[in-house]
Amino acid sequence: MWEESCPVDPDTLVGTWLEADIDTWTRSVVRRTFDPGSGSPYWLRRARGFDFDPLDITRYAELPALGPFSLPELRALDPAELVPRAVPRPLAGRVWDTGGTSGPPCRVFYTPGMLRHRAVWRRWSFVREGFAPGRTWLQATPSGPHLIGHGAWEAADLYAGQVYAIDMDPRWVKRLIREGRLQDVDRYTAHLVEQIADVLERGRVHYLTTTPALFETLRRRVPDRIAALDGARLSGTQINATMYRDFIAALDGGVCGISYGNTFGNAAWLGVLRDGRTLPYMPNYPQVTMAVVRKDDWTAVVPEGGNGQVRLTVLHEDLFLPNILERDQAVRYTDEQWPCDGVADVRPLQVTNSAPEGLY
Repeated sequence: MWEESCPVDPDTLVGTWLEADIDTWTRSVVRRTFDPGSGSPYWLRRARGFDFDPLDITRYAELPALGPFSLPELRALDPAELVPRAVPRPLAGRVWDTGGTSGPPCRVFYTPGMLRHRAVWRRWSFVREGFAPGRTWLQATPSGPHLIGHGAWEAADLYAGQVYAIDMDPRWVKRLIREGRLQDVDRYTAHLVEQIADVLERGRVHYLTTTPALFETLRRRVPDRIAALDGARLSGTQINATMYRDFIAALDGGVCGISYGNTFGNAAWLGVLRDGRTLPYMPNYPQVTMAVVRKDDWTAVVPEGGNGQVRLTVLHEDLFLPNILERDQAVRYTDEQWPCDGVADVRPLQVTNSAPEGLY
């Protein structure tokens, strides 16, 4: 159970992380990753091709020297190669896939510490957003190899919840969209709605976890079921302030929490629409950081309030992924109580039939 695996109060952990100096944290991760005897096999191979010693990197701002991380290379990589050899072999744990929107999925190995980090931040968000412990949840998200589906276990362990779940294969939907089989997309969506409605009808479910796109479909097709919920928690990129207000109205007094992220890292919603139209998110610092950069120059951060491409950096002690250029664009957002930049009003950089967002 959660209490046994995490004896330290989650709020204390989040407070400690938010006080971390990003340069000190960066040095620690870089040293562990590039340690000649116990570092990451992948990064040690990469280092042989550098014209500098990566151990000379001492500040977070110097990480662009490593270049943008190649997702095509990550797709072909054994996930174990990214994990420092300081982690005992053979590795025991889960490998998680990305969504596979633009091609074969990328895969990363999550150590127990990484899953703990994700879980702690989720609990922090649950509390901040107003979700009560000891309730019943329905997890209506991608499952199987998709990390978002792990939320069913997190809700059970973190919040003493009873959790239902459905089957959902987002890659099938994306394939149907690529092939122009829109009638089949509608049939599969109806199949998901039927699964969800069946659970909502037969059991007393307080909270629903799903994607904004699927929640939009649910509020239109089964509005009475949505209005009966005590709340919903949504993860994905297809949401804006207007949609959020519509979702709040559909919940008829229920709470609505949202988050942004993917298999590599997540950002917590601050829970406030500062100007009535901005949806701000702050990354799960210091293990996850984000920057908004110019679309024509990934090294140049845009001014505050400017729009650009999201650049993600993962700084777990057991997973180092600097300078991932995401398929999303956003507005650069800052908060005086947060030690790093955040993002706001996230949306896909480009939506095409070859790279559809599907049910996300």
